[in-house]
Amino acid sequence: MQALDRPLYALDFSFWKRPYVRQFFHGRQVCFIEKPDGVPAGNTLIVWGMRDAGLTLPEGVHVLRIEDGFIRSVGLGADLIRPISWVVDDLGIYYDATRPSRLERILAETAFDETALRRAEALRERIVAARLTKYNVGTGVWQRPDNGRRVILVPGQVETDASITYGAPDRVCVVRRNMDLLRAVREANPDAWVVYKPHPDVLARLRVKGCDEDAASRWCDEQIVDVSMGEILDCVDEVHVLTSLSGFEALLRGKPVTCYGQPFYAGWGLTLDMAPLPRRKRSLSLEQLVAGALIEYPRYVDRSGRLSTPERALDDLLAWRAEGQALPLWRRPLRLILQRFYQR
Repeated sequence: MQALDRPLYALDFSFWKRPYVRQFFHGRQVCFIEKPDGVPAGNTLIVWGMRDAGLTLPEGVHVLRIEDGFIRSVGLGADLIRPISWVVDDLGIYYDATRPSRLERILAETAFDETALRRAEALRERIVAARLTKYNVGTGVWQRPDNGRRVILVPGQVETDASITYGAPDRVCVVRRNMDLLRAVREANPDAWVVYKPHPDVLARLRVKGCDEDAASRWCDEQIVDVSMGEILDCVDEVHVLTSLSGFEALLRGKPVTCYGQPFYAGWGLTLDMAPLPRRKRSLSLEQLVAGALIEYPRYVDRSGRLSTPERALDDLLAWRAEGQALPLWRRPLRLILQRFYQR
């Protein structure tokens, strides 16, 4: 373990993320570098996700990977909205199914006591009652059709994201694209009412559409756009995913979830897994999954930048959401710039 008085080195972080890196590593000196050879041998390097993949690092460098947490903000990360939770992983990262992550180690080995399980249950119940999700966006209203058919939600993902590259590896997962997933769900459930919801980053034109995503109506009965995931999940019977966090959010609400990829919440006996992950041998309760994923694994900060708890993070999200979801006027030109950048 590196001494606390030694600096941490953060690789290739954008200027807008740098203040948050300092907040989530409160009390530590952070040096921002542009190239991996800027970290001295034997020190710790902070990277975003899998950004170090394929890089040659100096000898003895210890890598910490960070990513957005599972309850993040009111607004999209792609809109540069500040996060209230990040995860910090010293083994891998939660969406990389090709090797164990710190979250997987927590879920596989932790003996959660009754106090931890009661805390997890209270946290889950509050999230569900408040209809909180990762981004908490969408202002529209949706009702399930009054036709007596089973309703299946298929959430879209950004197909270029590392969560699909590493969470649905092509050597084990047959389905790896949104429209392949939607078609597989339709063919396996011909009598169901299949609902497709594109990823919010795609809807905001901050990420590109998936392959043939404009043809979604061929395989679904309905598309949902400006409705929050928290409201939709209350109204559906099942959720079928590649690796989407929506599957975890559905589990929180007691919905059956089918996984075609290998997300962090699959393989513990709580989901139907089309691509099983044999190394995950433990059967978890929902409270154990929540304790690991929302309490033990992430770090939280409040909106003033101080380290916080998941319970206080929910307080912040509720207050934040009550202020309104509309993009502030000063951010609208920024979104136009981001849209041009991401759509190139």
